[in-house]
Amino acid sequence: RPVVVANGAEGEPLSRKDATLLAAAPDLVLDGIVLAAQAVGARRAYLCVHHPAPALAGALAAHDLGGVRVELVGTPDRYVAGEESALVRLVSGGPALPTSRPPRPDQRGVRGAPTVVLNVETLAGVALAARLGPAAYRSVGDPAEPGTLLVTVAGAVPAPGVVEVPTGTPVGAALALAGAGPEQVGAVLTGGYGGAWLPAGGVDAPLTHAGLRAAGGVLGPGILAVLPPGACGLAETVRVARYLAAQSAGQCGPCLFGLPDIAAGLAAAVAGGPDAPAALDAVRRWTAAVAGRGACRHPDGAARLVGSALRVFADDLTRHVLGRPCAGAHAAPVLVPSTVDKD
Repeated sequence: RPVVVANGAEGEPLSRKDATLLAAAPDLVLDGIVLAAQAVGARRAYLCVHHPAPALAGALAAHDLGGVRVELVGTPDRYVAGEESALVRLVSGGPALPTSRPPRPDQRGVRGAPTVVLNVETLAGVALAARLGPAAYRSVGDPAEPGTLLVTVAGAVPAPGVVEVPTGTPVGAALALAGAGPEQVGAVLTGGYGGAWLPAGGVDAPLTHAGLRAAGGVLGPGILAVLPPGACGLAETVRVARYLAAQSAGQCGPCLFGLPDIAAGLAAAVAGGPDAPAALDAVRRWTAAVAGRGACRHPDGAARLVGSALRVFADDLTRHVLGRPCAGAHAAPVLVPSTVDKD
């Protein structure tokens, strides 16, 4: 029989939306799990979270699951542990590490059974659509991607946290809910550490997959991280690139060798000096080489992040390479917590 896996494992250090949703509306997520299980004929489901709270276990025990057996699964606090094939492997009794595809989880997943893996926000949306009906659900948000989004707003904002907005809401409007006006935005990291940078002018982009992609950003796990004016986006990207390299599962060449080389090369280019131009050329080659070649999409995200930094901060990059770094190059990190930046 098919199996359902609900992904609430937030390996992304900036994300808080899944934990917020599970704390505020666990019944909505559980309803979505039951509906997904009924749709595919599953009798077993697994809710995967990093730190299962006692309140969540209580909500699970009290909920009418319609005959579906739902099990809470704790996941390791690592970036790649929330990747869908890593969760399938964990639930099957193995380590929370990604596996090569094919087969995809829907073909051969948990213990060989076809497996549906969905984020908890998606499952909550399924339950909400079932409660409201299709017409009412589609009346909110962008017609092509209807509904609402949970967005984690992080970085240099007065009130960081999770906001809920209709799809299609401009990036700047979501930032304003966290107290950040246009004058406080130097750049925005969209989609988290495996996402992409938008310049300050990108705050008019709509919060949809298609809208952000057209602007050069990524919706991903719904993260908007603000870099203030004067901060160094290149220095921040170096820190994130080092973190992503350290979070590799170590199972394939693009991650094991490519990501550390990209991080080191970017650091050398940003530091300036006689070797900086060659280092920058190497980074451009390596980011193109690793994309699409990993067992999972981890190297794709790292390459996308670095590539967007080279594009968005191109003027600063030229000065760095020439040995004239920007004023914020040696400032304290804005988007990378000290628990993440180990270097």
